[in-house]
Amino acid sequence: QVHLVESGGELVQGGGSLRLSCAASGRTFSSLAMGWFRQAPGKEREFVACISYNGGFTYAESVKGRFTISRDNAKKTVDLQMNSLLPEDTAVYYCAAKGGLYGSQSATRYDSWGQGTQVTVSS
Repeated sequence: QVHLVESGGELVQGGGSLRLSCAASGRTFSSLAMGWFRQAPGKEREFVACISYNGGFTYAESVKGRFTISRDNAKKTVDLQMNSLLPEDTAVYYCAAKGGLYGSQSATRYDSWGQGTQVTVSS
C-alpha cells in the first residue's frame, strides 16, 4: 500500500496563499492518480482537485482559477497551491491515492489517505 503524509496547513488571512504538500511512499508513485479532498466540521468530504499519472487534472468549480495541483514523480510528491483564499476554504485537507492512472471526483474510488492538515482562513 501507499503511505501519504500531508503538510503545510496553517492559519492564513483571507486573500492570502498556502502551499500544501503530500509525500508518498510504498507503491510505485508514477502509476497512481492523486487527489485532494477537504472536510469542514459538520460537512461531507468534498472533492477539491485530482491529477492523473501523466499530469492531466480536474478541479472543483469552487476552486477553479485559485488552486493549482501538481506532481513530481521523481520526488513522489503532490502539491496544492492555494491562492486568493476565502473563509469558505477553511477545512481539513486530505491527500489521497488511487490506482488506475486517472483520478476521480468520488472519494470512494481512492485506496489510501493521509492524516489531513488543517487550513484556517480568517476574515
